[in-house]
Amino acid sequence: MNAPNSNLLAERYTASTSAPVDEPVYTRNTAAQRRRVLVIVLRVLVAVVLLGGWELGARVGVIDPFFWGQPSRVWDQIVTWQTTGTAQGPLWQQIAATMEETVLGFLIGVVLGVICGIALGRNRLLADVLGPYIKAANSIPRVVLGSIFVIGFGLGMQSKVALAVVLVFFVVFFNAFQGVREADRNLIANARILGASPRQVALQIILPSALIWIIASLHTAFGFALVGAVVGEYLGSTQGMGLVIQTAQSTFNASGVFAAMFILAALALTAEALITALENRLITWRPVAVADAGL
Repeated sequence: MNAPNSNLLAERYTASTSAPVDEPVYTRNTAAQRRRVLVIVLRVLVAVVLLGGWELGARVGVIDPFFWGQPSRVWDQIVTWQTTGTAQGPLWQQIAATMEETVLGFLIGVVLGVICGIALGRNRLLADVLGPYIKAANSIPRVVLGSIFVIGFGLGMQSKVALAVVLVFFVVFFNAFQGVREADRNLIANARILGASPRQVALQIILPSALIWIIASLHTAFGFALVGAVVGEYLGSTQGMGLVIQTAQSTFNASGVFAAMFILAALALTAEALITALENRLITWRPVAVADAGL
């Protein structure tokens, strides 16, 4: 008589203790899914309000479409470029040229910025000597450098890549430099006491500390690389989206300017998504942010 009762009590105890463990996980997942849906809906709503208000204002005469464009005309311009091409050639060739310059400038600028940032962050004497020169170079207006690069390198890809490298370099450099300086000094001292070599300290402590700063700078750096490529093409080029914008401006085609801007924005958002995926893959060990944790 006692054995069945004891089994029944054990089953009830197991059920009562396991339910609260699974319920919070299910609740958190459901809340996260609802929040993602809410964010998507609100994003679409904001786009509809902005574009719809712009279109309505142009149709009723509040906004002059000749100067400020119109969403329907912008879409028609993109379709026309896609079907018949731009004045410089097929649309995909202009996009490919701009993206090639952007990616090359981005990669070169990131590599140089990381190397120089870590080197100066690790060597205080080198940082004190070169610091004023780096700050002076960073204060130079980038448009002036773009003009110099067009004169020095010509209208080809080199001048656009050079301008993109300069824009990316300083963003990544200062983040890498600060990331090295923000490494935990107590952790470094303890590692050295335990016999870690300088190479081990750099690879296992300093670089992971700087990696968060470096990855964070990539989000801004790619946008700067795209700006450098487009501005370089605008100043002087034979192809690219910057030249497409310059041509649309010279013919007072506001819808063409906005169409090129929307295409560049789509490219930048795609690159942002790829960088975010890379960030989530490389820095899986970082703690969850307070906002993400729902605290």
